[in-house]
Amino acid sequence: MRRIRAAAVVSLASLWLYEDSWLKPFARSLLWLLGFIFWGSAAALAFGGLLVLLMYKNYGYLFPESFLSLPGWLAVAAALILLPAGVLAISISAKSSRYQQGALMYLLLLLLCLEMSSAILARFYTVRLASEMQSTMSYLVYQYNGTHSQGSGSRAVDVIQRKLQCCGVQNYTDWLKATAASWHLLAEKAHVPESCCKEKYSHCRGDLGHLEQLFQEGCLKKLDDWVHVVMLYVFWCCTMIGILELLAGVSNGILMRYQPLYDFSFLDSSTLS
Repeated sequence: MRRIRAAAVVSLASLWLYEDSWLKPFARSLLWLLGFIFWGSAAALAFGGLLVLLMYKNYGYLFPESFLSLPGWLAVAAALILLPAGVLAISISAKSSRYQQGALMYLLLLLLCLEMSSAILARFYTVRLASEMQSTMSYLVYQYNGTHSQGSGSRAVDVIQRKLQCCGVQNYTDWLKATAASWHLLAEKAHVPESCCKEKYSHCRGDLGHLEQLFQEGCLKKLDDWVHVVMLYVFWCCTMIGILELLAGVSNGILMRYQPLYDFSFLDSSTLS
């Protein structure tokens, strides 16, 4: 019986030594690699966050009651924190330090919170904003007062149509259906706002008799596609970086397992006496 137990102990010890021979170098190499990946990921995440902020700056008047810029700010903040996290990961892979390992664990936890919040908000806005954009744009078209109007709603419509190279909500015929927008009824011929005109036709005045001079596709689909692409990019970017951060946390934890605690034997009562 004792021989069996001794054999089992020897087997476990040899298994432990075999595990030590490859696990620690593997964790160190993986952490070193992830440190460099974090720097590249920071650039990708910052790009996504800036896209969201730029979209909010250009089309924020369509979402007056939403926090559309929030996932962008969270992504930018996470990108900035990823830079020192990458430095710590590379430094720990070269020379382990309890202080650095603890700081890296803290930064990884903070990054996971920021990125998961940004990913959830991005996914939420992808679903919610479609109906909100349609109702807001339909209202702005209905209230439109002319290309040269000083009203903020009319200027917003012109800006959207010029930037996205579109006309109306679903298509250019929405301007004919918006009977409450009496700005076009005084004209002899039916027409659309001049912001629907293509830039190469400098003499275009929105006359529906010259459709080749007008953008005919609606703005809603173009804007919805743009919002979907940007938000989906931020969502997957945050998700993939979060997975990499979990790997970095596991690798750091393995190295912490082999890093001995500081010797506090000088606090022993017998030493003090």
